[in-house]
Amino acid sequence: MPFDNQRVDVSGVDDRRGRGRGASVALGGGGLGIVGVIVVILINVLGGGDASSLLSNGATSQGTGESAAALSDRCNTEGAIDRYEDCYVIKSYNEINEVWATQVDSYVAPRLVFFEQATGTGCGNASSEVGPFYCPADKSVYIDLGFLAALQEQFGAQGRYAETYIVAHEVGHHLQTLMGTEARVRAAQGSTGDAQALSIGVELQADCYAGAWSAQANRAGNFSITERELDQALNAAAAVGDDRIQQKTQGRVDPERWTHGSAAQRRQAFLTGYQAATGSACASFVP
Repeated sequence: MPFDNQRVDVSGVDDRRGRGRGASVALGGGGLGIVGVIVVILINVLGGGDASSLLSNGATSQGTGESAAALSDRCNTEGAIDRYEDCYVIKSYNEINEVWATQVDSYVAPRLVFFEQATGTGCGNASSEVGPFYCPADKSVYIDLGFLAALQEQFGAQGRYAETYIVAHEVGHHLQTLMGTEARVRAAQGSTGDAQALSIGVELQADCYAGAWSAQANRAGNFSITERELDQALNAAAAVGDDRIQQKTQGRVDPERWTHGSAAQRRQAFLTGYQAATGSACASFVP
C-alpha cells in the first residue's frame, strides 16, 4: 500500500517505550479499545497473563527510548515505513489525521502514544491487555506494538492494512469525542436500559469512520488502496468481532456479553463507510 511521499511527522507522538514497565492493571473510566476487555480472556488463555509472552509477527519497533528527533530521523530514512512497525503506524496516523482535517471543522488530531505493558492515561491506569484503545479524557490513542502484533497473530487480522484499520478505528473514537457523540452516549448509557446497544453502536460507528476514511484517503491520493488491502481491512474488522473472540477464547458465543458487535456487523460497518466515502453515512449507528 504505497503512501504519499510526505515526511513522517512524529510531532503528535508520545513515545513512552523504555520508561519502565509497571504491573499490568485494568483500564478504568475511559474508552476501551478495538477489542476491549474481552482481550483479557485471550491473555489469560493464551499468554499466561503477560502480553509480552504472546507471539510476535517478527516486525521490529527498533528505537525504544528514542528522542523525538531520533525517531523522526529513523522513520524518514529510505524504506523505514516498510521496515519498522512504529514508523508504519505513525505514517498511517499522519494520513488519517490529514484527511479528517479536511472533513471536520476545527479538527485537532489526537496524540499517538506508544507504550509497553502498562501506562497511565487520562482515563486511569491501562495495560496492553485491553488492546489498542482511545482515551477521551486526554484525547489520545494508545498502542502497545508488541500486543498489536500478537492480536493480529492470534486472530488472523493479517496484513499491513489491517494495522491501518486498527489505528483508523481508534481515531474514529476521537471523532466521536470531538463531535460530542461520546459524551451523549455516556450520558444515555447511565439513564437508559440500552447500554449494550449503545456500546455496540459506538464501536460500529468507529468501524464505519475507518471505512469512510479509507475511501477518502484513496481518492485524495494519500495512498493507493487495492482490493487486497480492502480485504485485509474487512478481514481485520471481522476477526475482532465479539463472536469470533468469544468462540476462540471460551469456546462458545454469548451475545448478551457483546460490546463491539459481531464479525458480520463489524465487517459491514466498515464497508458501509467505505462505499459511501463520507463520515455522514455513519450517523445511523448511534441513535
